[in-house]
Amino acid sequence: MKAAVDSSVLVAALDGGDPDHEACRKLLLAEKLHARPHALSETFSTLTGGRLAIRISAEDAAKILRQQMAPRLKISELSESDLLEAFDESQRRGVRGGAIYDFLHLVAARKAGAKKFYTLNLDDFRSFHRSGDPEIAQPSVEDV
Repeated sequence: MKAAVDSSVLVAALDGGDPDHEACRKLLLAEKLHARPHALSETFSTLTGGRLAIRISAEDAAKILRQQMAPRLKISELSESDLLEAFDESQRRGVRGGAIYDFLHLVAARKAGAKKFYTLNLDDFRSFHRSGDPEIAQPSVEDV
């Protein structure tokens, strides 16, 4: 089954202290998942920005993403046309401000044909989820 993820899953998979670490890590090891390039940027930002208990160098973050994340992901790009259509659709879905970044993750997952979209921010995505979108799910050890 095709599935997609956002950066919350990627960060938790790398952070051994995160309560969702085991489930997210197992999910990433179990199958190749779709993700927008922005998910890698967000993960890099989190790893280097100190939001976690540790802050790592940009060089180490780049190495981790290149060696541990990139091989496990299928990058799903959005074209200019895809972006503009998503912006048009955002009004109908109640997407405003920074929520557009989450919405674009869902649009890319839908475009890739993903049946599930894994995130640790369920409420953020459920607020604009509609019929035809991938199911919004939180990684679970039982699922993998």
